Amino acid sequence: MSKTPQIRDYIRTIVDFPHEGIMFRDVTTLFADPRGFRMAIDQLLHPYAGVRFDKVVGLEARGFILGGAVAHQLSAGFVPVRKKGKLPGAVISEEYQLEYGEAVVEVHDDAITPGERVLIVDDLLATGGTAEAGIKLVERLGGEIIGCAFIVDLPELGGRARLEAMGMDVHALCAFEGA
Repeated sequence: MSKTPQIRDYIRTIVDFPHEGIMFRDVTTLFADPRGFRMAIDQLLHPYAGVRFDKVVGLEARGFILGGAVAHQLSAGFVPVRKKGKLPGAVISEEYQLEYGEAVVEVHDDAITPGERVLIVDDLLATGGTAEAGIKLVERLGGEIIGCAFIVDLPELGGRARLEAMGMDVHALCAFEGA
């Protein structure tokens, strides 16, 4: 009797990428497999069955792939949170810390209206910096964040604890030890 594949079975690990000592969790292999991709979308939605969302926010860049599919399933709008300078028109920005430096993400200033119910989606939760910046952008626009959903959690890097300390409901499909 063969074991039913789990989400983590579809994710490959690339050693020493993007630099030495990093175990990169590559979800593109999950996206490439129709069964795995459908399973991931279904499982991302499962904890929110029956919950109404107005918008799904996808964090750059793999969060766009997931967020679009999740928004479609929820019959909700999709909002990209992008790196600085990638969105046309009026935007609001949020700066956050990276391991070695800073980054800025942006969202259109009219992407979310006050009171809209929002699900934040991305592929991986590491330190939580990008997700925290996305949360702050949504909150500045008056959105109500109902949850944050990820494919992979890297618990040792503290992202889940960081988001939960902000009062966020965090859902991840699998976890990997290490960085």
